[in-house]
Amino acid sequence: MPARQAALELARQLTAAGYEALFAGGCVRDRLLGLVPKDYDIATSATPAEVQKLFPGANEVGAHFGVAIAKHAGHHIEIATFRTDGSYKDGRRPDTVTFSTPELDAQRRDFTINGLFENPETGEVIDYVGGLADLGARLLRAIGDPVARFTEDGLRLLRAVRFSATLGFKIEPQTFIAIQSCADMLERISPERIRDEFSKILISPNRRAGVELLIESSLMVHIVPEFLKTIGCEQPPEWHPEGDVYTHTCIMLELLADDASLDLCLAVLLHDIAKPPCQTYDATAGRIRFNGHDTLGAEMAGAILRRLRYSNETIASVVTMVARHMQFMNVKQMRTAKLKRFMAEPTFEREMELHRVDCGSSNGFTDNYEFLLAKGEEFAAEPLIPPPLVTGRDLLTLGLSPGPRFKEILEALQTEQLEGRILAREPALVYLKELATRPPESTAKKHHGSPPPFHS
Repeated sequence: MPARQAALELARQLTAAGYEALFAGGCVRDRLLGLVPKDYDIATSATPAEVQKLFPGANEVGAHFGVAIAKHAGHHIEIATFRTDGSYKDGRRPDTVTFSTPELDAQRRDFTINGLFENPETGEVIDYVGGLADLGARLLRAIGDPVARFTEDGLRLLRAVRFSATLGFKIEPQTFIAIQSCADMLERISPERIRDEFSKILISPNRRAGVELLIESSLMVHIVPEFLKTIGCEQPPEWHPEGDVYTHTCIMLELLADDASLDLCLAVLLHDIAKPPCQTYDATAGRIRFNGHDTLGAEMAGAILRRLRYSNETIASVVTMVARHMQFMNVKQMRTAKLKRFMAEPTFEREMELHRVDCGSSNGFTDNYEFLLAKGEEFAAEPLIPPPLVTGRDLLTLGLSPGPRFKEILEALQTEQLEGRILAREPALVYLKELATRPPESTAKKHHGSPPPFHS
């Protein structure tokens, strides 16, 4: 059953019991914009106790605020009593609420486009706040006094940017001025709530506009202040004709596919985060350099994402991508074994996309990208890292004790396997015995080659 039909049936039960029931908020907005609502909310004259009596299995997630979640036909529908909010001392939720009317309920909401109601049966839109006009004008306007709305809940500052970016709406001037003046309210918001809104901005197709709005609105200083230093951080024009690090990063965000994953979007945003502190001028070469920005950038990215309470999995993925993004310029010089190990990293496909937009936003070089695509086809017939021909148990059989030398020997043998020189267990065992008798320093065969010039 579609979500709308499930919500309609719940609304009918409310009206049949003598209560007023209206669709409210985002589901009304999205339908009018021709979008498919992700979920449906019902606003009703029924009190929380009356809702609970009518829907005994409903989860009272916010009984104090008159909010319950009813499950129907596999959908979770929020049912909230019409209310008026009291003061917001914590900058997040009202201290008290008074159950009221649809008109007063609309006045407590954040933006006019979210303050609309709809008759579930007829589709008639009920507008107490001018939301229809703003939808037509594609304008995001706070309801009533914008400063009051943002002071009530500082997260509305980020929601404004998200709605503007995802819907392509312009923020009404007085509302935008209020966002700038209330930006410090974000300091009262938990990192988790900021993270969730920030993530929604980054994964939206219009993510570049969202990031630019975060800068213009003074909100980014309370989210990733380190990113502000990319503005005006000059780069070598022969490799980056697009301009400073900030412009380069914004173009990359725009070049990403609409459905780019969150970790990829974060990696793009943070891949050059360490260029400002690593920036030096090489007088001999007559150019700007950013030596070590990949290593420091990985450290900074990890610290930033931990501060925003991202999951360990997301942090590990982003840190890996940031740490490795400069290695793509060396792929043509890599031995087969090293290249296969490089391509076997779980984040490799996303790194390829990062590399594609990195080059696309700057020098336009695609040689390494195309080389890796070709190698991917060449290696596709078998696993990049095949099952090992020998294991640590074989080393124990030879009388070696577990330790760092185990890894050194097994890696040397894996290199021979990846290079295609040893492909069966018997010759692998012969080579294993040979390695086991060598001095430690001669076990691993080093590859010496001249790396290409550093140019990013």
